[in-house]
Amino acid sequence: MAVNIIVPELSESVVEATVADWLKKVGDKVAVGDVLVMLETDKVTLEVSAEQAGVLSNIIRQTGDDVKPHDILGVIDAVGSVSASVSPAAPVAVASTEAVARPETTKATPVAQRVAEANNVDLAKVPAGDGKRVTKNDVQNFIAQPTPGIIQPAPKAAAPSAILPANTGREERIRMSRRRRTIAARLVEAQQTAAMLTTFNEVDMSAVQALRQRRKDAFKEKYGIGLGLSSFFVKATIGALKAFPRLNAEIDGDDIVLKHYYDIGIAIGAEEGLVVPVLRDADRMSFAQIEKHIRDYAKQVEDGSLPIEALRGGTFTITNGGVFGSLMSTPILNYPQVGILGLHGIKDRPVVINGEIVIRPMMYMALTYDHRIVDGRESVQFLVKIKELVEDPESLLIEG
Repeated sequence: MAVNIIVPELSESVVEATVADWLKKVGDKVAVGDVLVMLETDKVTLEVSAEQAGVLSNIIRQTGDDVKPHDILGVIDAVGSVSASVSPAAPVAVASTEAVARPETTKATPVAQRVAEANNVDLAKVPAGDGKRVTKNDVQNFIAQPTPGIIQPAPKAAAPSAILPANTGREERIRMSRRRRTIAARLVEAQQTAAMLTTFNEVDMSAVQALRQRRKDAFKEKYGIGLGLSSFFVKATIGALKAFPRLNAEIDGDDIVLKHYYDIGIAIGAEEGLVVPVLRDADRMSFAQIEKHIRDYAKQVEDGSLPIEALRGGTFTITNGGVFGSLMSTPILNYPQVGILGLHGIKDRPVVINGEIVIRPMMYMALTYDHRIVDGRESVQFLVKIKELVEDPESLLIEG
């Protein structure tokens, strides 16, 4: 009996995916639970696994093809004969998108698998940098290593006046991933739709750093996680959103939709583009819960297991370019949200306090907002509120 492999339901906000990679080829035997094909959406990469044992008899949608829910990807034949086409009467089985246990040699991110295949690298020989899953960087580092026992010849210097041939590899054309295409489209949409403006302020991080230093050991011992900066800014942002509710809204036609809940998106850099998982009802979370959720999201983004539901919705976004060394930037709205807070690197700078010049750890903050419903006065006061709460972290217990 032949069973079609179909594209599963994705989510209410994702209606299309791209076939990223077939892990099996026509004629391969498959067991129930074997991962057959990787689908890439604008948010996550999904594994489609076999619901029936047999032989992969037909691949209908090739790598790079765009597909929608219920499209047929291929066919599994329980008998083992290779079919040339899909049987119209073949029953449809919904393929599972849950991650399944894989052999250790194939425990790698989808991007790492594609890089390894393109460079004819055996993933079994590539060590995982984090000891868990092989990433793209692990494969690239493995490729860059010289082969043991082989003396690498020194590169020859090019003649000063040599004319380079046309195929020197000076340019490379790479098809954008679905996620990158979607990111590009949404950024352009935000710029063409919203009246974006950015305002800046700076915050003295002395009090937060002192509090973290005093409480870090006890916090780690009690909750099993470090006390980072993220929880302070999430709490401060919520306090500011309560004071200035139009930053926690969106525009729907001629209406302003005010959100009386606080689903805070946390931007996380991934191999194939930025993703923004959401802290649901973050106002009800403790510092430890916020830190744990962000840590878990970061791990899931790294190993490709982030559930698509984690990316749905969000009322306001926080992005931290400081982790990459940014001193100042103008973040772009995560449309249809009307506000995004940009955090940056902490640098010791001279500041004047009570008439004296002192050195303090300072951070620039940026707020990009939709000027259609948020006035300049509100945006400035919003950032000032965050500044006041962070510089007096004890107040976060009351107002955050």
